[in-house]
Amino acid sequence: MERLDGGAPVPARYRGGIVALGNFDGFHLGHQAVIGRAVAHARTLGVPALVATFDPHPVRYFKPDVPPFRLTTLDQRQRLFAAAGADAMVVFGFDAALAGLTAQAFVDERLIANLGVAGVVTGEDFTFGKARGGNVAVLAALGAANGFACETVGAVTAGDEAVSSSRIRDLLQAGDPAGAARLLTRPFAIEGRVQHGDKVGRTIGYPTANIDMGSYLRPAYGIYAVRARLADGRVLAGAANIGVRPTFDPPKELLEVFLFDFAEDLYGQVIEVALIAYLRPEAKFDGLEALVVQMDADCVAARAVLAAG
Repeated sequence: MERLDGGAPVPARYRGGIVALGNFDGFHLGHQAVIGRAVAHARTLGVPALVATFDPHPVRYFKPDVPPFRLTTLDQRQRLFAAAGADAMVVFGFDAALAGLTAQAFVDERLIANLGVAGVVTGEDFTFGKARGGNVAVLAALGAANGFACETVGAVTAGDEAVSSSRIRDLLQAGDPAGAARLLTRPFAIEGRVQHGDKVGRTIGYPTANIDMGSYLRPAYGIYAVRARLADGRVLAGAANIGVRPTFDPPKELLEVFLFDFAEDLYGQVIEVALIAYLRPEAKFDGLEALVVQMDADCVAARAVLAAG
């Protein structure tokens, strides 16, 4: 799938398409409904199906000091959109120029001039333009005036639970990755490049792949049963710690992954770690011996959980 810059005209082969428009961070059930509708409509018409997203997230632009909250990177979203049937991903770089566009100007410059849209599909709560001056009613009116169709997809529920990125973040921060996975339709996964650490783990029989969590939401600190997808596509079971490693000084926030029955070098490789189950909170231990005893128990628990699911 091709990634396109929403700040410039797209290639002719992608013009005249149906565009799913939104942030789509997490690509949860609600996002899947919007993008699925756009893809289905595009296939019916025989035109391209595009997904337009924003990066950085508008909240990050307007409130640069808020704690990390992302559920997916652009790379993850691109893979998810491709699997959903989209032909290309359009990235609107959220900067001062974009933030200053009125709703009318956004439609004129970005949707019509740059994308040449034949239709747009959004969620019912979508807003756009300077000071959120545009909503789905405004978009529909501008579409009617400019010859493109607009469709809105209503809120989605899972059982009696409303599906939203905010709810998923709450579940992850409460130590409920299984609850988050129900709304995402897959486990929450952190992707990053394996970096060198202090290498204490290898001295106690638990070498770990260490990943900086970057802009990802910080789930509840603690120990998780995980599955990791390696760069070559292999998926391996393991146990991971998310937190600041309180037994060691100085504290350092990391995702540390111990892969079962694995002894290969992963330094520099990009891996994706899916959180399957929360086992216990992070804790401080009186020395390495006590830590190893607990790690042994954690790995037994993680193997049992992963074998069952």
